Amino acid sequence: MPAMQNAYPSTKLSVHDTVKTRTCTSCKKTISPDEKPVIFLCPNCGKVEIIRCNMCRKQGVKYVCPVCGFVGP
Repeated sequence: MPAMQNAYPSTKLSVHDTVKTRTCTSCKKTISPDEKPVIFLCPNCGKVEIIRCNMCRKQGVKYVCPVCGFVGP
């Protein structure tokens, strides 16, 4: 009889797992993994993800789409 496998694989991260880092489109700073940025597609072209940190979002710092040049609040 074959050994039974766990139906729910472990979600525990090891030291060797990498964390995906994100960069704010407005200020270009690296966003920490515990911060929850706002992520959306460019409202004009829809081809690129716009990522905004909490500080830029709260302060209304403008962002520029790198594909189409759309400027947003």
